[in-house]
Amino acid sequence: MLQLNLSSSCPVQNPNKQFQDYPYHALFSNTSGHFNHTSKRSVLSFRSAQKKFSLKCRQSDYFGTQQAQGYAANEQQGTVPPKVFVGYSVYKGKAALAVDPRPPEFLPLDSGAFKVSKEGYVLLQFAPSAGTRQYDWSRKQVFSLSVTEMGSIISLGPKDSCEFFHDPFKGKSDEGRVRKVLKVEPLPDGSGHFFNLSVQNKLVNVDESIYIPITKAELAVLVSAFNFVLPYLLGWHTFAASIKPEDPSRTNNTNARSGAEFEWSR
Repeated sequence: MLQLNLSSSCPVQNPNKQFQDYPYHALFSNTSGHFNHTSKRSVLSFRSAQKKFSLKCRQSDYFGTQQAQGYAANEQQGTVPPKVFVGYSVYKGKAALAVDPRPPEFLPLDSGAFKVSKEGYVLLQFAPSAGTRQYDWSRKQVFSLSVTEMGSIISLGPKDSCEFFHDPFKGKSDEGRVRKVLKVEPLPDGSGHFFNLSVQNKLVNVDESIYIPITKAELAVLVSAFNFVLPYLLGWHTFAASIKPEDPSRTNNTNARSGAEFEWSR
């Protein structure tokens, strides 16, 4: 909202008409050793006749008020913001890739605080082609990227490659019966990278490999999204939101004194 105020201390007159008999150099002539008082009064009259403009932008005030009212209404009604689903998809001739972030999980403590019980991750979903611009999502294969694996993809150079191995049943009775290998390798022409997911599932007799080329631009989008969401997957945003200036004694540790406090107290 833009507000324009116009004010004037006296009725507006034509200044040129008022001073047509008094050239500028004559207003302050001092040939007799004294200022021309008539001219001085005319100058004051001219200055008082000038319009005074003031410009004030109210857009930020308006939207800030609207946002604050919305938050207050949600608090009074006891409602929480609705869930939002986001993702990034790449469609190619032989396969499609969907990338979806998944939030961390929190565990309540007896003290009333919370701690991260499971870090968030990014889910990669590979679907083979079922025709022209058609994909069979019923045959999709998934791979969950941890924050550390995301860091490996973020740090990839044009000629770098990386490989990840997952066993969903590691440490359980079915260990070794499901093997997932994700390889990210540079394309021969240097235009991007191959994402190749191989899945061997002896439980359902599946042995499939799905690959999709990712261009430099598409990889840049993934890297940018990974960089943005990674602190949220660690839960660090909740800690930052809990910091209050009036509570300087608050620490990010359940122990009485952390190792950092011992170090800085030396």
